[in-house]
Order: sequence, then structure tokens, then C-alpha cells
Amino acid sequence: MAKTSKKSKSKTLPKRSDVPLADQWNLDSLYPSDAAWEKDFQKWESQIAAYAKYKGKLAASAKTLAELLQFDANFDRLGERLGNYAFLKSSEDQASSVYLRMKGRYQHVATNAAEAASWIRPEILAIPPAKVQQLIKAKELANWKLALERIIRYRPHTLGSKEEQLLAMSGQMAEASNQIFRQLTDSDLKWGNIQDEKGVSIELGHSSFAKFLHSPKRAVRKEAFDAYYAQYEAHKNSLAASYNASVQRDVYYSKVRGYPSARESSLFHDNVPVSVYDNLLAAVRKHLPTNHKYLALRRKALKIADVRAYDTYVPIVSGIDTHYAWDDAVQMVVDALAPLGDDYCRELNRGLTTARWCDRYPNQGKSSGAFSSGGYDGQPYILMNYQPEVLDHVFTLAHEAGHSMHSHYSAANQPYQYYNYTIFVAEVASTFNEQLLLTHLLDRVKTRKERAYLINHAIDEIRGTIIRQTMFAEFEKISHELVEKGEPLTVDLLRSEYRKLLSAYFGAEGDKPGDVSHFVIDKELEMECCRIPHFYRAFYVYKYATGLSAAIALSHRVLTGGTQELNDYLGFLKGGCSKWPLDLLRGAGVDMQQPTPVETALTRFAELVDQLEELI
Repeated sequence: MAKTSKKSKSKTLPKRSDVPLADQWNLDSLYPSDAAWEKDFQKWESQIAAYAKYKGKLAASAKTLAELLQFDANFDRLGERLGNYAFLKSSEDQASSVYLRMKGRYQHVATNAAEAASWIRPEILAIPPAKVQQLIKAKELANWKLALERIIRYRPHTLGSKEEQLLAMSGQMAEASNQIFRQLTDSDLKWGNIQDEKGVSIELGHSSFAKFLHSPKRAVRKEAFDAYYAQYEAHKNSLAASYNASVQRDVYYSKVRGYPSARESSLFHDNVPVSVYDNLLAAVRKHLPTNHKYLALRRKALKIADVRAYDTYVPIVSGIDTHYAWDDAVQMVVDALAPLGDDYCRELNRGLTTARWCDRYPNQGKSSGAFSSGGYDGQPYILMNYQPEVLDHVFTLAHEAGHSMHSHYSAANQPYQYYNYTIFVAEVASTFNEQLLLTHLLDRVKTRKERAYLINHAIDEIRGTIIRQTMFAEFEKISHELVEKGEPLTVDLLRSEYRKLLSAYFGAEGDKPGDVSHFVIDKELEMECCRIPHFYRAFYVYKYATGLSAAIALSHRVLTGGTQELNDYLGFLKGGCSKWPLDLLRGAGVDMQQPTPVETALTRFAELVDQLEELI
């Protein structure tokens, strides 16, 4: 936790070395020391040469092909373990040269390994289709049937062995834009200190920015907003160039591999039709008037003349104590997830307490935000920047716990090649947990005011996860289409396109209050498009929106159902990637190829807005 001086009322983040051990994650399940990591790293690097002995022999027999696939899986499994440790250690303090070097060395060897193995897919795809089908039916390849079928579907998008080798060699270089963005925003940008509503001077950063936006004092929110975005404005050209390079990379690889677009290239991996993406955009656009109505309600409740971006996070129901110490938050989350059974809750409680899956609080240089990082080996770790005063962080804990328990169940029930679930289904498991936590809290409210507070939170969850993320998804679609047409993403173009989206989604007409929502677009907000880390993993954010839509349906199904409904959901968690994402969700009880789940979630959004209007 941050330290406060009574004399100066100044609060600064602790150094990593000053963080109590109990508040840190325990990475021993990966490696007990850097020396142990180094030993495995040397072993892993030395194994790269073994790929060559299989080259040119894959069509010879099912036995040889099975041996190669198992070797590749074992190599990848060790690499995953090494990579997770390096990533987590560097996340503790992004300015640590020791772990930046470790991470860089890992990425270098991973690129060399990808180059050494780049011939595998082209060689498999060069085997005549009839011969491949014969091999797949062999008993030696029984455990690899689905994996091989997934390789075969890439036949139209796979190049020759030499071209694949060249593409593999570019792997580390291709990550440069993401690395530049991360170093700039997580290490180099400095915001100074801001006084909160209690007069305490707090260092402004990614994690504390969220706390300031929840401040009941508008002047504090505005000062934090202005100071935060001033840094992005000051570095606008570098940030725009970095994002442009990222999009150019996506477009380049999609063209090289013969996809119609970068978007279709991204969706191909999950076997998700473009119609799922487009249906989401259309459905949210259709329901935007409800969002405008909610913003107008927020303006009225906060008693302000207009709504600004920094007014959209603070709870509009005041006077509710939202201080939850870590242990209380853990107990609350575990209690809320009781409908998922004793095994689920017992394992999660152990993970969040004695097993120390979670790195809890902010420290200097720590990676911003929150994430879960699970692997086949080791515990499913969680990074938090927990703030006890922010109710959202309790929901974030439930969210990341959903990811980690998904990893736990998948790793325990699938072989390595089929355990690693895709992001498309990952966001279902995480937001499902949030829905159960919300239901748990609503069932226990004692006053009308508490109910309004939680409904306000539920509205903001849908607004933030479905509506906001869909706006991001539409921006990604636009930015990639512009580059595909030959338009470089300059600062002015990015700001212009993003402002159009802000106007549509927030119901604003410019820098003065609009007729509907009374939302004002501050010019600084145009730079939001240059600060979103997920944009460097293109066409990722739409999965948050589809995930919450599915989670709303599935949580209702489990809460109102019986043993079969629960088993269907737990079966989904255990499924890993043993089926296509849409098929896994159908097995759990929801069909995302139909518009119904998104429409249902947005109808629920409208109902909650009406309930809140009545309560306040």
C-alpha cells in the first residue's frame, strides 16, 4: 500500500523492495529463483536444434509426425513456463533492467525457435490431402487429430518454408511498436502529484487515475483528467507513430498471408464469422439512445450543467462506504461464487490467501491495471493494483479470479495442446463471476440507497464493457480499414475519427452540451485512442462485449437452473480449446452467432436505467 506522511499529507508509491512478502505473489510454482530459471532457459535454448532432425520426414509415417508434434508441444510448454516467469517478474517493476533483460533474452530465443520451427506448418500442408487424411486416422495421431485439422484449415494462408522462415525472423521486430508504447506510457510518462478530496497529495499514475475519477469532488476529477491527458498531448506524435506502426504491422501480415483484411485475419484464428463482429456493432448502435438517456440521468443526479468524461466514473449515489480491505474483498468474492460449488470456491480461496496467486497493491514501476496470467505449469497468477476505496476493484478481483479458475480447470482437464482457451471464451468466465458478485450484493442490500448504488454499478459495467468496448472495436475497424486504403494514421486523422465515435456513442454535438445527453467532448479526450494498451492486440476488445453478453445469459441460467446447468458451465471451464469457441459456448447454453445474447444484454441495460431513474 502507498505510504502517507501525516506532516505533509503526501502519498507516494513504495519501492518494490519495500512491499511486504504477504502482498506479493509467490512465483515458486514457476521457478524458486532466477538461477533455476536460468538453468531451464539454457536447456530450452539448446533444444532448438532438435527441430532439424524431423525436417523433410513428416510425411513418412504417423509415428514420425506424432513424435514431432509431441516434441514441439514439450518445447512450447517449457517456453511458456519460462516466458510467464520473465513476464511476471518484469511486471513487478517495468524499470528493472534485470528483468527487462530476462524478458528480452526470452523473446530473442523464442524468435529463434519460431524460425527453427517455421517449416513445420508448410511441410504438413505440402502433404497431399488424401495422405494427410490417412495419417490423421492412425492411432499414433489420435491425440493430435483436432490440432492437425486446425493446421490444415490454414492451407490457403501459409507460405513456403523459406517465406515462413523470414516471417518468423521478424517476430521480435514486429513487437517493437508495443514495446515502445509500453515503455513510454508505463515508465517514461510522469504526472506529478494531485491532491485528493481530503487534501492528501497522491502521485498520479495509471492506477491512481482511476481512483481520482471516482472522487466525489469534481475539481479533483478535472485536475487529474487534465494532468493525465496533458502528458499524452505532449507525446502525441510519438504515440500516433507507435500506433500507426502497430496497425501497419497487422495489415502487412494479413496481406502477406492472403486474408481479405486484418480483421478477418484476426477472427480466423477463433473460427468466428465477421458477422458476429458486425452484429455487435449494429446492436450497440441501435441501443445508443439508452446510453444517452443514462448520461442525462447522470448529469441530473450529479447536479452539473453538463457531463464530461471525468464525470462518467464517479458513483452517482453518494454516502455509501466503499472501503473493502483485501481480506474482506476475498471473502466477499468467494461467498458470491458459492453457486459454482465447493471445489471451485475452496481452490479460489486457497489461491487468494495462503497460495499467494495475487500480487495485490501498486508499487513504483509496477505494470498498470490488472491481469490474470495462467499457464499449464504453475499457479494461475493475478496482478492487481488494488485500491480498497474503489468498489470496481472488488469486481476486478472477481473478474481476474474468473480467468485464473478457467486456467486452473482447463489445465487440470486437458492435455497441453488443448488446454489454452482463447480470449473469446476467456471474457465469458471473467464477467460471469462479476454477474454473480452483483447478484450476491443486490440480494443483501438493506436500503433503497444501497440498491441504487449497485444498480448504478451494474449499468456502468454494461456501459463500460459492452458499449465502450464496442466503440473501441469500431475504432479498430476504422483505423485498420484506413491503413488498408493507404491512409497513414496521423495525429489529426486519429483525433478526427475518434471524435466522431465519441459524438455518436455519448450523444454529444461538440464542445458544448448536446440536446440529449448534455455530454461535452473535451479536446483532450480525443487522445484517448492513443492510450489504450489493448489496441496493440488488434480486434481483441470486441470479445469483452460478446463475453459479457454471454455471461449475463449464462449466469442467469446457472442461478435459476439446477445440476445440469452448473455442470454445463463447469464443462465449459474445463474445455480449454478442445472445441471451437462458439461450440464451447453452445455447450454451456448460449449461441453467440445469434443476435439474441447481445440484444438481451442491452435490453437489460435499458431496464436497469429505468430502475435507477425510479430510485433516484
